[in-house]
Amino acid sequence: MVVGVGWVAGLAAIRSLGRAGVRVLAVDDRRSALGFRSRFAEMRLAPARSGAAYVEFLRSLGGGVVFPTHDDDLEAIARARDELPFACPFPGWDVLGAIQDKRRQLVVADEVGLAAPLTADEPTDALGFPVLVKPSDPTAFRRRFGVKAFRCSTMPELERRFDDARDFRPFVQEWIPGDDDTLWTVGSYLTPDGEELGLFTGRKLQQTPREIGTARVAEARWAPGLATDAVKLLRALHFHGISQVEFKHDARDGRDKLIEVNPRLWEWHGLAAACGVDLARIAYFDTIGERASPVRMNGDGRRWAITVARGARPAPQRPPYVDAMWARDDPKPAFVHWARVVKP
Repeated sequence: MVVGVGWVAGLAAIRSLGRAGVRVLAVDDRRSALGFRSRFAEMRLAPARSGAAYVEFLRSLGGGVVFPTHDDDLEAIARARDELPFACPFPGWDVLGAIQDKRRQLVVADEVGLAAPLTADEPTDALGFPVLVKPSDPTAFRRRFGVKAFRCSTMPELERRFDDARDFRPFVQEWIPGDDDTLWTVGSYLTPDGEELGLFTGRKLQQTPREIGTARVAEARWAPGLATDAVKLLRALHFHGISQVEFKHDARDGRDKLIEVNPRLWEWHGLAAACGVDLARIAYFDTIGERASPVRMNGDGRRWAITVARGARPAPQRPPYVDAMWARDDPKPAFVHWARVVKP
């Protein structure tokens, strides 16, 4: 079951599993969800994805290995996992709840010797401007405000935004200068006994919106030092499963600094799959007891892009590259997306 298939992360997971011969139930509460258009998916339209009715709907689907692609779904399933007939390739909420706490991520990173941006517990100009106001509780914060953090350029703005975020245990974090291509990702799957079955590294080249956004163009680049640091952090957090650990390179001191850990599939994991690290497939077969040999990425320099997007210039890349929508063996999602882009 792939839960949350409205956009490209869910679509990529559906395709990975479907191509492996796995029956895939695609779950979303939006009839327009892109993943519903895949020939590899069986549509399951959910009620609103929260609350007791949602948990009961999930229970009605029967057993299977479940892959949430959004933090809300991950939290709902992890909290209710004892009530659900799913095999979950991730820890329970007792572990995930601490991992989702952004403050806790920084504390553990410091304990294992990883660099991170400077932070403060209250509004201050000591970190310079701009700064970020980040929530310790990111899921509820994004649900209310629709963004991951507030970027503030003045002290009055910082004080106002910090007050807005009070319910989510906010902190202030310095802004590390640098373009989108300084943002690096380590994608991995760690087994419950700590073995690394899949490791991928890459970087964003362009995101939407710029500076704080989601990937529009990304590139596979092998960075063994970052992979080592990410795995060290994940083990210290007692995590197993699929994750994205994001770093930003700070040209001021030459260090790569932790931005966040996302304990789930991320938007451009389809590039990892194209480079030989198919994390959804690896996790599925490990969960059902058919563990594969560990793999590291190939395809250094290969790119991924949302080539066509509403309100933006096309972003074709040097071939061969991975288009987030197009697949020769599953073309309908791309046609649907392109039609939506050009529709007035």
